[in-house]
Amino acid sequence: MRWLKDPVGQGHPRVNRGYRIARRFFRSLVTVWFREINIVDDENLPPKGGIIFISWHPSGLIDPMLMNASLPGKISIIAKHTLFKLPLLGRFLRSAGGVPVERAQDSGDKAAASTRNADVLAGVSSLVANGGRLMIFPEGTTHTESDVKKVRSGAGRILLAARREAQKQGLAEPQLVPIGLHYSNSQRFRERAAVVIERSMVFPPIPEEVADNKVQDENDRAWVNAVTEAIGVELKRASLSKTTWRERTLIWKGRSLAYAERVRQTEGKLKKPSYAHAVLGARRVRAGWDYMAEHQPEVAASIVEQAEAHFDELDRRGITPYDVDSRPERLSASGFSKAFLSWAWAGAWMFGLISWGAMLGNIVPYKANALLVNRMKAKGADGSIVGTIKVLSALVFFPLWWIIASSGATWLLLNNASPINEFLQDNHWLLNGLANLPVALVFCVFLIWWPLSAKVHMRLFAKVIVNYRTLKRWQSWRDEEVGWDQLVATQRGLASKLVGVGEGLILPGDDDWKDPPAGQDDVMSVRLRPSTGA
Repeated sequence: MRWLKDPVGQGHPRVNRGYRIARRFFRSLVTVWFREINIVDDENLPPKGGIIFISWHPSGLIDPMLMNASLPGKISIIAKHTLFKLPLLGRFLRSAGGVPVERAQDSGDKAAASTRNADVLAGVSSLVANGGRLMIFPEGTTHTESDVKKVRSGAGRILLAARREAQKQGLAEPQLVPIGLHYSNSQRFRERAAVVIERSMVFPPIPEEVADNKVQDENDRAWVNAVTEAIGVELKRASLSKTTWRERTLIWKGRSLAYAERVRQTEGKLKKPSYAHAVLGARRVRAGWDYMAEHQPEVAASIVEQAEAHFDELDRRGITPYDVDSRPERLSASGFSKAFLSWAWAGAWMFGLISWGAMLGNIVPYKANALLVNRMKAKGADGSIVGTIKVLSALVFFPLWWIIASSGATWLLLNNASPINEFLQDNHWLLNGLANLPVALVFCVFLIWWPLSAKVHMRLFAKVIVNYRTLKRWQSWRDEEVGWDQLVATQRGLASKLVGVGEGLILPGDDDWKDPPAGQDDVMSVRLRPSTGA
């Protein structure tokens, strides 16, 4: 995993030790949670001036953790003030750059809350004006919807105040940079994530200050409203949002078909692309789909109908588009044997010393975490809230158990009343030496070993699962009742249509593609290629 380097030099606030420790902890968590994290397009980061990072908020606490871990520099984040009242978590959030804001619906005295928030926003605006970096989720709340929710005006108001202060002090103009957060599944362990740093949004000059307060307020509100509207559209573009999850699913499955078809056309080897590459492919399909739906609705409707029918057939048979595209033309015994040996090798390592250490050090907090999550689900808690609870409880359960387990293991090894210590004392001189190690050293070794063994175990477990799925795929490929020839023909025909549509359009990622202006979606910049004659 390549983490971005912090900016240094004049105009860039120093990243203090407390923040570095908190960020290192976040990085450790997200690298355990996700098996793959891609950070792309970091060249879009402005070289100078303050930055306000904005993103949609689909996954509770996972979103700010991932952004904090991925984005360079000391980043402040505006969060609900109630989180800062929790023991230990509140102090940790402040160390990680957290700034508490009191939402009106969470306060009994709305007028007082508004006054306190005005002071907070003035402070963070000044921070951004002086080169600081701020993270905001403009929707104001986390959610599990497929589309971006209504954007609030906080980001626009902070940007206006920051630019006004920077202008007065002759400082570099603060920028607003959208971040695309993409997850294969943020609520499950060992999935994939991508952090896409979009280009800075361009806005009209801020309103000039005038003596008439009423006129000033009207001008400022108009500017903030325009910025807020543009932010809403930009978040939809950056998050590849659609009206329904079914539409999003079609886009991602269509992306996989188009990718496989291009590999075949170039006679390459089919393999899963990086998640960042997959996100770009989905962005291309989404832009092309929206363009065709607007300019050639009959063609778009026909492709969608065929795609839905094909994917429903695959779901009915319990297979995926990748199963169809990756099926070899000749099913050899050596291919199955290779898959089996890979699975057995990973399994042998997983069930050795690594897994025993991982189980002893992590099974109790894991089960406690799962029990709490199941109870939350039984009570009807929202999916994004469940994800946040899962992370927050893990921050408590796992370290607490590691301390308890380390203390118990140290006692068993070193205490004279322990049967294990007695066994070590009465046997070989090397074992006798283990029984007389310093208590602090043994405790620290165990405290490090539990999370380390869990991390290695999860990597081995992921390999076991991948290889097991490959074995199941081989078993499915051998089942002639599935009708593979027909499925392959249908899928390749559909993929050929998708690629054909894409080749006739200028789409994101093409050399001649130009990003749309701030506040406009990708479809506004899609064009027919000149060779099409239209």
